[in-house]
Order: sequence, then C-alpha cells, then structure tokens
Amino acid sequence: MTERSKRDYRKSYLSTLVAGATMILLYGSMQAASEPVCTPVLAFKDVKLSEVKNHERVWTGTLSVDASKCTTTTGRFDLAMVRMIEHGPDMEFTESFNWRLGEISVSIKFHGTEAPLSYRIAEVATCACR
Repeated sequence: MTERSKRDYRKSYLSTLVAGATMILLYGSMQAASEPVCTPVLAFKDVKLSEVKNHERVWTGTLSVDASKCTTTTGRFDLAMVRMIEHGPDMEFTESFNWRLGEISVSIKFHGTEAPLSYRIAEVATCACR
C-alpha cells in the first residue's frame, strides 16, 4: 500500500467514525427529547401576612403539591409577587423555592412599609412522568 493510499484510508476511516458518533449522539438526544414530561400541580391553600414587628412583616404561603404523575419527589418552582410600598412604585420580583410531595410552606420577608399586592406561581420545573 502506498503512503498516499494509507492517508486516504485513514481519512475515510476517521470520517466514518465521526459520522457514526454523530448519528449515535443525535439518536440519543432524540430519544431523550421524546420522553414524556409532566409538571407537578402546586396550589395555594392558605396565605398570611404577619403584623409588623421590628419594622418587618412576613408573608407565608401554604401550598399543596400533587406530583403523583412524576418520578421525582422534589423540584424547583418560582413564585412571582408584586411588592407594594408606601412611598414608591410597585415592584415585581420572583423567588425560587423547592417543592416536595404533600404540603409545603414558603415565606418572604417584607419591610414594615411594604406588603404583597399579588402573588402567583410563575414556573414549575418539569419532571419525568411515571
């Protein structure tokens, strides 16, 4: 075999290897993308705003978590709120929390001159379905 034909053979062999590896990676990512995803259901059961103590008040929300369709028992979610303040514009913000099966309680501290105007579950991380 000549030196040139050896180089051509190596190029052909490497090209085939790269093409094969690419196909395997693409197939694997397509399989992962086609797996069904679920989202746990989070719902507010109760919310409270404490009295002002030491120039601070605490908003507490109790949520029920139904993740019966998920293979996981915990995950992330975002809570979006609009903060109302006596002497300034309202401000929207988001805080991240962890959910777990059953019932959870989350809390956010506010200055004594602030209060939540509205709140909502902004986003819940998906999970693999059972």
